[in-house]
Amino acid sequence: MTEQTERFTPPTRFAVPGRIAVDTPAASRWQTATITGIRRETPRARTFRLAVPDWPGHLPGQHLLLRLRAADGYTAQRHYSIASAPDGSGHIELTLDRVEGGEVSGWFHSVARPGDRLEVRGPVSGFFAWPGDRPALLLGAGSGVVPLMSMLRHHRALGSAVPLRLLVSARSPEDLIYAREYGAETTPVFTRSAPPGTPVGRLSAAHLAPLLAECPAGGWEAYVCGSNAFAEHAARLLAAAGQPADRIRIERFG
Repeated sequence: MTEQTERFTPPTRFAVPGRIAVDTPAASRWQTATITGIRRETPRARTFRLAVPDWPGHLPGQHLLLRLRAADGYTAQRHYSIASAPDGSGHIELTLDRVEGGEVSGWFHSVARPGDRLEVRGPVSGFFAWPGDRPALLLGAGSGVVPLMSMLRHHRALGSAVPLRLLVSARSPEDLIYAREYGAETTPVFTRSAPPGTPVGRLSAAHLAPLLAECPAGGWEAYVCGSNAFAEHAARLLAAAGQPADRIRIERFG
């Protein structure tokens, strides 16, 4: 999930939060997280690696609630999808687009550095989670690919034979988040510009047809994540192609 409504440009520096009183269960309490690494994914997206020693674990597709605290006491909270696979390491990763005028994404992209601390709570929501035990057809656009990448990474970490396919839409190759990680299971769709010989255009029935044709025993569980417009468009394509409505899970932002 990405930032929703933004109110202010970010302060010069959010204060490092002190130790916070917590309650149980672990998923419902605020915990201190420390940024341990930052890497560039695209000109507008970066991945932030966080150390959360008491992280209770998550399922691929879940998200968390993140909170920044300013020196004057003002706090800003956002929901963000978790990009990393569950691995029990006490680390999680978030991939954030820079939102124009966004106070939280603006802080991450312009101010944050390794060693900075913030607060997280979660994981949240099990509806969009993929436990790894059923064939998964993943459709994402832009930063909507973030929770789907958690699923793909989990699938690879397990060495799973469960069928999994990913269709990911981006404006151009330069805007394709995680481009270096995709393999044969992934079909990129470019809407503005594409490499020579690759068609340019919106996700269509033609993109879905070969994947739906190889439908495994038991059928696909479809996961769709992106903007409202993309989510509605992708869901309509799936339904028109015969995907049961109760096997289409949608997470949207905007």
